[in-house]
Amino acid sequence: MEALLNGLRAAGETTRLRILALCAQGELTVTELTQILGQSQPRVSRHLKLLCDAGLLERLREGTWAFYRLAEEGACAELGHTLIALLPPDDAALGQDLQRLQAVKRARADEANAYFRANASCWNEIRSLHVPEAEVEAALLALFADRTIDSFLDIGTGTGRVLELFADRIRRGIGVDLSHDMLAVARASLEDGGFRHCQVRHADMYRLPFADDSLDAVTFHQVLHFADQPAAALAEGARVLAPGGRLAVVDFAPHGLEVLRDDHAHRRLGFSDAEVAEWFRACGLELDPSVSLEGQPLTVVIWPGRNPGGASALPAAPPAAWTEARP
Repeated sequence: MEALLNGLRAAGETTRLRILALCAQGELTVTELTQILGQSQPRVSRHLKLLCDAGLLERLREGTWAFYRLAEEGACAELGHTLIALLPPDDAALGQDLQRLQAVKRARADEANAYFRANASCWNEIRSLHVPEAEVEAALLALFADRTIDSFLDIGTGTGRVLELFADRIRRGIGVDLSHDMLAVARASLEDGGFRHCQVRHADMYRLPFADDSLDAVTFHQVLHFADQPAAALAEGARVLAPGGRLAVVDFAPHGLEVLRDDHAHRRLGFSDAEVAEWFRACGLELDPSVSLEGQPLTVVIWPGRNPGGASALPAAPPAAWTEARP
């Protein structure tokens, strides 16, 4: 009862209701909310603190920035969604807020697109060396077709493409990456696609901010060849994988293209089946048959595995602590 009352008290103010309505549309920073609301940053920050303390909003730190979004879990999460549904659609102030929000999103998308254009030639050069990405994506989706995915994690998410790919098959998805520029690209792409149940976070793949055994599915898509310690990164992905959950690694078979090391920062020139099998065994995962997609000159391999601690049919309810930060 007390949590409900606190939530109602926190929401019972015009500006805070406007903030709730805006954060229901996607993740926003204090600066963006200040621009939209036309109020000072200290004032907006006070409103945000009250809403977060009441459990109506989530605050998600990313380097020196913090993003705010409508809470999806907790005692007041349902209250927040109920209040949003009750807001009058023809309210003039809310309508103006949404117009300003669209301007903020356009500016964010323009910035992300500029970065993407500046780097697209590098990615296109690598893509030309292997089979079409559509074939890789179809094979990856097929490996997860036998299960319900409630909580999904893409490690090294880059542009967020894997989240987009799985968006209609998952209840909630999260992508992590160390590059703020790539996170900006991913965030813009997810917003443009309307995938509000997916989000991206700044995180280290060697120290993921999730509880043990808390995620239904984990992917590493063309990530491990950049890693100093690919086995350690895989072990961290295995740590957060729930019993019965599936993990998949998408990467290159061994090759001799030194240009990828010299010009594109690839630390490893592909991985052998035996090497990956040993990593899976050391992590306690059972390795299923791999999928090999031959290209010229690069061959893409998908290595799928599972946590043998439970059945492959995963529960419909999300693990309670899947977003819990690792101490």
